[in-house]
Amino acid sequence: MKMKVGILTGGGDCPGLNAAIRAVVRKGMKDYGMEFVGVRDGWKGMIEAEYFKIDRNIVSGLLVRGGTMLGSSRTNPMKMDDGIDKVKSGFEKMGLDALIAIGGDDTLGVAAKMAEAGLKVIGIPKTIDNDLLGTERTIGFNTALTVVVDAIDRLHTTAESHHRVMILEVMGRHAGWIAVMGGIAGGADLILIPEKPFKLDDVCDVIRKRHETRSFTIVVVAEGAVPEGGSEVLSRGEKDSFGHVALGGIGEWLRKEIKEKLGFDTRATKLGHVQRGGTPTVADRLLATRFGVKACELAGKSEFGVMVALKGDEIVPVPLSEAVKDRVVDDEWYGLAETFFG
Repeated sequence: MKMKVGILTGGGDCPGLNAAIRAVVRKGMKDYGMEFVGVRDGWKGMIEAEYFKIDRNIVSGLLVRGGTMLGSSRTNPMKMDDGIDKVKSGFEKMGLDALIAIGGDDTLGVAAKMAEAGLKVIGIPKTIDNDLLGTERTIGFNTALTVVVDAIDRLHTTAESHHRVMILEVMGRHAGWIAVMGGIAGGADLILIPEKPFKLDDVCDVIRKRHETRSFTIVVVAEGAVPEGGSEVLSRGEKDSFGHVALGGIGEWLRKEIKEKLGFDTRATKLGHVQRGGTPTVADRLLATRFGVKACELAGKSEFGVMVALKGDEIVPVPLSEAVKDRVVDDEWYGLAETFFG
């Protein structure tokens, strides 16, 4: 009897999701004779049993496409009455033997709870924030970095031409990996991240000293960065079903403060969802493909309750319960960034 496997994508979209879906289906059909269905819009589709059949023809051409063919949502079954039972009911209605959930800490956090409740589930990590402890890299991170570095390169030329302080606000709610690694690769002069609350006076001192010999400064700031004693800057007040508020605006706040304190011509750019969109890089296509193939192999061997992860150059299974913890920027990485401040 053929194994019937459902695939869902949850949370924010990112480049590489479709590549992972393609890899799962191609591997499963070719080597295990599996049948696949796509669950629409993440956990919402699991609860409502909204799905469609997926075969090789449907995943043809997905490797290079950004976004997700399955749709996504931030539905959180854990916030619903009998949420676990509703997901289990959807699982049964679709006639599934297993589920592959592709997502970040929220989506895979739900997957971990479902695994504890007896659901046969395997996780694939995707998040441009690269903030899952169980893996060294997540799908979408490399593409986001590439977008950020390209933006910094472009800001450099106009900053130098007009003798400006240029602030680039990037994504990163609790973890500053995009800011740190993108800032280092792009040659930023100052990087601010959520893990290291900053002193505004120290920021201004760095810029002031730099302008004694150079006429411009590039500042990269993660959306979740905060001044000491201050709080996150919100773009709006409401929370999603996972309890997250919408961040955004720290770059503009910094612009006003720096302009007022130093008098320098200061501009702020917020990349926002540009970091999530577009075609996946080579690195993300390869990582998504390897993750998808490994997830399918684990399903074929009935190894559930795990997430596929990159460890060194190997793709290995790690328990979902351990994988979904936060991976934050450590002192070594931030120390490397600080070497080039000013």
